[in-house]
Order: sequence, then structure tokens, then C-alpha cells
Amino acid sequence: MDQKINNKQQKGSKVAGVSADCASCPVHHAANLKKLGVDMESWDFVVALAGNPNTGKSTVFNALTGLKQHTGNWPGKTVTRAEGGFEYGDNRYKLVDLPGTYSLLATSLDEEIARDFILFAQPDVTIVVVDASRLERNLNLVLQVLEITNRVVICLNLMDEADRHQMKVDPRRLARDLGVPVVPTVARYDEGLEELLAAIHEVANGETLAKPYQVKYDNPKLDRAVSQLVTQIEDAFPQVPNARWVALRLLDGDERIIKAVVDGELGELTYTRDDLEGASVSHVSNKSGFAQ
Repeated sequence: MDQKINNKQQKGSKVAGVSADCASCPVHHAANLKKLGVDMESWDFVVALAGNPNTGKSTVFNALTGLKQHTGNWPGKTVTRAEGGFEYGDNRYKLVDLPGTYSLLATSLDEEIARDFILFAQPDVTIVVVDASRLERNLNLVLQVLEITNRVVICLNLMDEADRHQMKVDPRRLARDLGVPVVPTVARYDEGLEELLAAIHEVANGETLAKPYQVKYDNPKLDRAVSQLVTQIEDAFPQVPNARWVALRLLDGDERIIKAVVDGELGELTYTRDDLEGASVSHVSNKSGFAQ
């Protein structure tokens, strides 16, 4: 039996961007995962779960938290919000499942909710679940998330589908190019779960220092405009965590951000720890985070 377990661990995909020594440490064993479900009276870290629709995001959520979770609506919205928790490496993690979205440009309510949470709630880790067989389409969201935060782990899911289509994806090369940990997984079979937990633990505790890829616009006029706006935003709203990103959205004509600046409400969008506790929970569901 021990030999079978060892063989399975040797065949498992290794996380790119986390050292082999750290990944082999006893604290990074998936057996140490305790799925807390709705038992989340307190936590050490908040983790956001983002991704395109149909990438297996809900499967990852359930693999980490179990089938029971809080469900309800986002405050003031009609979009379902699901939360769960897990304990790993002596830390408790609150996992917030963001609406599935293809971008963060806020052209829909789902995009606005995901964007605002990543920017203003400042989660300790943001997991972006991507489909390894449709990587080009999914990387659009990844690059937008990396513009907001460097505390990111890429869950390279559906590796079996990529293999089935004879597509070769190099997680290590992708991690080098993106500058953040990349973990190949097949979440429906719990493959790569150990490495995913290790990467989350490393980023949350500051043991992995990412240097995320940033899109370069190579436009001197744009750079000057952004710099001027950043100074004004920081003066008017010092609590905003990423003034450069806000400046870019203003120049892009983002109506939601423009209105928040004009009305003086931009700083009020920043979440507090108390806000993270208020999920407007209606009940507890056993169904993948969807209200009955």
C-alpha cells in the first residue's frame, strides 16, 4: 500500500514556482487538509477563487472546502455568492468563490463583482483557475488579475483534457513567463491538490514572492497620463490599494470607476474584515455553491 501511495505521489504534477524542498515538507501533504465547509467562525487568510466559466472552478472549490458551504447573494446584488473554508498547515482559510467571468473590465455585473473583490477586498491569495486545453482564451483574465495583485496562484486545471487533445503545456515555463506559481491539476480526480495547497500556503504566508508579468503599453503619452492620474488618485483616495489600475480604468472609460471617483465613493469600495463576514447568507447548501 505504501509503495502504491509513493508511486502515485511520484507521478503527480509538481507545482511550478514553489521549491521542491518546500513541496516535500510534511506540512505540504494533502492529508493535512481539513475541509471546514461552513464552520468558519474565524480565519487567518482570505482566498479568492476566480476563473472563466467551465474551467472546473466549482470542482476546485468543493475539493478544498467540501460540499457544504454558505450561499447567498452579494450585498446589494442578485448574483449568488458562495463561501467555504479549509484548514491547512496550522492556518484557517476562508475561500470566496467569485462569479465566473472572462475579464475584469466590468461590462457585466459578474465582472464588476469579481473585479471589485480582488481590488478592494485585497484577498491574501487569488487563485485563478484556467482550462489547460483553452489556455490562450483563459490567459486574458490571468493578465488582468496580475495587473491588480501579485498574490496569485494559477490553477492549471483540466490537464487531462489537454492531454486528450494532444496539447503540451509546460507549467514551469508558464510560471517563469507569468512570474507566479502555476499548479497543473485535474481537480475532479484530486490530482495536483497537494501542490495547489502548498502554493496557496506559500503565497499566503509570504514565503513565495511573486514578480508578476505586467503588460507594457509602450506609449509615452499614456505613461504620462497614468502618472498624473495616479498622483491625483493617491491624494484624493489614499486608502485605494492600486491607484495605477484605477487610473488605467479611468482612461479606458470605465463608467463604474468614473462614477465612484466623481461621487467621492471610490475609497468606500474598500472592504473591511467585517464586510467579508457579511455574505447575506440565506441558508447552507449541499450543492456546489448554488442557492436552492
